[in-house]
Amino acid sequence: MYTPRINWIIFSFFVLISVAVFVASLVSPLVRSYSYAPLRDLILPPPKPITLYVLYSTEKDAWIKEAIQIFEKTNPSYEGHPIKVEVKDMGSREMYLAVLDGKEKPVIISPASSLQISILQDLSASKFGTPLVEVSNRNSCRSVFSSPLVLVAWQERAQAIWSREPGKDVWQQIQKLATDPEGWGAYGHPEWGYFKFGHTNPLKSNSGFMTILLLTYGYFDKTSSLTTNDILGNKDFQSWFLGLEETISRFGESTGTYMRDIITYGPSVYDMVSVYEATAIEQADNAIGRYGELRVFYPPATVLSDHPFCILNAEWVSPQEASAAQIFIDFLLSEPIQNLALMRYGFRPAEKSIRLDQPGSPFVRYETNGLKTDLPPQVEIPAGNILNTLLDFWSRNINR
Repeated sequence: MYTPRINWIIFSFFVLISVAVFVASLVSPLVRSYSYAPLRDLILPPPKPITLYVLYSTEKDAWIKEAIQIFEKTNPSYEGHPIKVEVKDMGSREMYLAVLDGKEKPVIISPASSLQISILQDLSASKFGTPLVEVSNRNSCRSVFSSPLVLVAWQERAQAIWSREPGKDVWQQIQKLATDPEGWGAYGHPEWGYFKFGHTNPLKSNSGFMTILLLTYGYFDKTSSLTTNDILGNKDFQSWFLGLEETISRFGESTGTYMRDIITYGPSVYDMVSVYEATAIEQADNAIGRYGELRVFYPPATVLSDHPFCILNAEWVSPQEASAAQIFIDFLLSEPIQNLALMRYGFRPAEKSIRLDQPGSPFVRYETNGLKTDLPPQVEIPAGNILNTLLDFWSRNINR
C-alpha cells in the first residue's frame, strides 16, 4: 500500500528525470561546440584584442582596406591576443599636425611621404624634447611602397617644349614658358593661348609639396644640401619661384582631381600637371581617345612618395601595441600584399624581388605612354626645419 511519503518520492523522481532531460537538450549543443576547445577557454574569458589605430593618407585607401581584410582573415595575434586594425584616412599634413596637437593618438601613422615624417620628427623634438618618430629607425618606420612625382602632359605640347631647348632643365623650361607674356606664341603656337601648368596645394596635398621641393632643387641645379638660406636669402630664386606659382589659377586639394581634370577638359584647362606615377597609371585608360596622347614624363631628379608606416614613440603606445604593429607592417611587406599594390594599384613595391616588368604589370601595359621601370636620381629629403621654411615661404606669398 502506497503511503503519501512514497508518492512524494516517486513524484520527485519523475520531476528530476524531466528536468535532467530538458537541461541535457540545452547543454548538448554547447558540449558538442566546445568539446575540442581548451579548458582555459571554457573557464576564462577570451583574451582582449590588441587594437591598432592607424592614420593613413588617402592615396592608398583602396589598397589598405583590401590588405586589412586579408590580414584579419589570417587570425593574427600577439602573445595570444587577437590583433584588430582600425583606420582613419587624413591628409598627410593634417595627420602630423593632429598627432602633434594631441587630437589624434594612433599607434601607426602613414602619410604619403617621409617629407611629413621629417617635419613631425623636427617639430615633436622641439615640443616634447624627444621625437615621436625617427625616419632613420628602420624598426619604427618602414616604407611599404613608393610612387615618384611625374609630369603628365599632352604629347604634342610636351614636344613643343622639350624640342625647343632639349638640354635645359625641365623646370627652367616650364617656368620660362609659364611666365612668358606671349604664352605658346613664343613657341610658334599662339592658338594654344597661355601655358597652363598645375599642381596641388602643398599645404594640403603631398604631391604639391613634392612639386615645390623639386622646383627649388631645380633652380639651384642640385639634388642635395638644400639650405634655409637658399630659400630666404636668394632674391633671384624667390622671384623665379613666385613667378611660376603666380601663374597657377587654382591649387587643388587632391592629386586625383588634377589627373581627372586634365583628362576630362583637355588642354583647355591644363597643358601639364605634376602628379604621382600611380595616379597617372590609375587614369591611363580614361585618357584614351580624348585630346591626343597623354604622356608621362620623369623630371631629371625626382622625389618619392614612399608611404612610410611609422610606429609612434609616444606615451599612449604600449610595448604590446608596438609589437603587434610590427606584425601588421611585416604583413604589408609580404609578397602577396606587395604584389597586390603593384598589379592592382600601380605602386612600386618595397620588396625588390617583385619585378615591375612582370606580365600584366601596369609598367608593361602603359610603356608606350612613357612609364619607365628605372627612376631618375632622387633628391635628398631636407631636415624638417628646412621643409617647414619652404612651406612657410609658399604660404606667406601664394596661399589662396
